[in-house]
Amino acid sequence: MKISLSAVVLFSAFLFSCADPAANKPKAQTSVPSNAVDVPAGVPAEKVSDFKTRGTAHAITPELSKVEFTGSKVTGKHDGGFKNFTGVIDLVGNKPETSKVAIDIDTTSVFTDAEGLTKHLLTPDFFAAEQFPLATFISTKIEPDTPKGPGNFIITGDLNLRGVKRTITFPAVITLTPNSVIAKAEFSVNRKDFGIAYAGKADDLIRDDVVLRFELTARKKEPVK
Repeated sequence: MKISLSAVVLFSAFLFSCADPAANKPKAQTSVPSNAVDVPAGVPAEKVSDFKTRGTAHAITPELSKVEFTGSKVTGKHDGGFKNFTGVIDLVGNKPETSKVAIDIDTTSVFTDAEGLTKHLLTPDFFAAEQFPLATFISTKIEPDTPKGPGNFIITGDLNLRGVKRTITFPAVITLTPNSVIAKAEFSVNRKDFGIAYAGKADDLIRDDVVLRFELTARKKEPVK
């Protein structure tokens, strides 16, 4: 039986489009925190402005940082992220393991590689951005990832998304410079843990695991004179 070159190309393209981008990424551990209180619609989540620093504050801004994601379905994937966010890395003792990170994300600023999808993500099927315009993450523990070597850490913290608060744990790489803290991570989370259960079309179902990526360059805040 002869197989044409075009058939091979089409089959290869099909396999590529169906690949799960979360399959080869570390999977975040997710649990319900002991102090979990889901936030009702219209009630603001805890903000970074409420976060009290103990060490040297380093500001997180969209000009120097990225907060992105990749979601997928049976026939392919979509990349996106958030345009507006603000945060702080509280560097204590010049050590990541004694420090904390807090970030606010404006869910109404979501963007993707498809205009229709971007609009859909704003609806109650996904982020319900009108009811829950703010997502927050505040770390509770940063530990050295000793097997991976210097610069590798395990971050644990509370993520409040769509009014649902969950504790997540994921790997990250953290680098310190004299005037900045650089943190990078890429891992997957189960969207259903945060109440995002929209299944998609019957013949093109959406996968549960979504890849989250962040590249944060937090600059040291200058003292107010």
